[in-house]
Amino acid sequence: MTAPAGPSTHGSRRPPRARSRRWAALLLAGLLPLTAAAPALGSPADPRDVRVVRTAPFAEQLTPDLIALMQRLRVPGAVVSVSTPEWGTWTAALGTGDLTTGAPVRTDQHMRVGSITKTFTATVVLQLVQEGRLSLDDPVSAHRPGVPDGEHITIRQLLQMTSGLYNYSEDLAFNERLDQRPESEWTPQELLDVAFRHPAYFPPGAGWHYSNTNYVLLGLIAEQLTGQPLAGLFRQRIFDPVGMSGTSLDSDATIPGPRAQGYQFISNVDSLTAPVLTGKDAAWADWSAGNPYDVTHVNASWAWAAGAAVSTVEDLRRWAPALATGALLSPELQRERLTFVPTSDQPGKPTYGLGIADFAGFLGHDGQIPGYNSFVGYDPERCATVVVLVNLNQSPDGTAPSDELTKLVLAKLFPPHRS
Repeated sequence: MTAPAGPSTHGSRRPPRARSRRWAALLLAGLLPLTAAAPALGSPADPRDVRVVRTAPFAEQLTPDLIALMQRLRVPGAVVSVSTPEWGTWTAALGTGDLTTGAPVRTDQHMRVGSITKTFTATVVLQLVQEGRLSLDDPVSAHRPGVPDGEHITIRQLLQMTSGLYNYSEDLAFNERLDQRPESEWTPQELLDVAFRHPAYFPPGAGWHYSNTNYVLLGLIAEQLTGQPLAGLFRQRIFDPVGMSGTSLDSDATIPGPRAQGYQFISNVDSLTAPVLTGKDAAWADWSAGNPYDVTHVNASWAWAAGAAVSTVEDLRRWAPALATGALLSPELQRERLTFVPTSDQPGKPTYGLGIADFAGFLGHDGQIPGYNSFVGYDPERCATVVVLVNLNQSPDGTAPSDELTKLVLAKLFPPHRS
């Protein structure tokens, strides 16, 4: 969810690369097949690159499986954490955090978390509903003029992705600018201007379509109602109460240290139409991809309330149960949050609530932003938390690596227990 390139890529003879389409909620697309790929850059397949914070009975088998999948997806580095009452917390750092120096990825490093940011924005908005400053059924026009059909779009529909508003991240010219001018500073209104030049996908409430536009509007409404910047609202209302000292909203080119460098293969423009590849197509894509670009130091202003947060595995481990159990909301508002709608007419697909998804019983979100891919989820029935942070946003075959690693963890450790 940030623009590509940075100091390490300026002056390259090849165009900087990034990705915007599907930079969030990749799990909502459903299960994707694993495809063969060349060994990952760095050395994630080397067992000496595995740093385990706590052992668990499953670690001996799960760790090599994760490493093998990282190799296939060409993932430089990943941090994987699993917590349950039975096992305690098992956290492993796998592979490389900096391909230039060869330094290993570490469990204390910061990474961008993309659309996990939406869980923060939604929580603040729901707190404002709880305080009586707005209602879930308020029309957007009551708080923000100039929104197409805003008198018929509700706050609930923005949170739920049922507004029908066009996703600015799917605009071709927008993505061309991200590729060509990764240092560009975007204001929220500029992002809305991009979105509002396009017709809606459907009338309000008539369908479901993932749109970052919804959360830019929600961020603006939260700032307007409180008179405070969104970064401060996150800190005051979420990060401090939950004890997330390493998490922040960084809508610029800054990722606090220590950090893992972020990498990518595919440009924003290419990603607009690039499908997920399999078989020979995937093998060709992997062979032709070359080395990934370092896109760590880029401007994240275009992600803002929809995806510009930075966090750590430890902070997200704290956030997962707080989010899923409603620690910062009243029971009534949490019930509203966990009222899920289908994201597809195909059976077995995840469902979406108010800034939260239900993936096989794990409640949370994933996030994808150039350089990084992430997942956070908590299963209230098992009291289990899974967090996956990866310093690659997309593999050459088009798959989202943290989602694939998450699916491996869930399949190995948490087989379905619901009808």
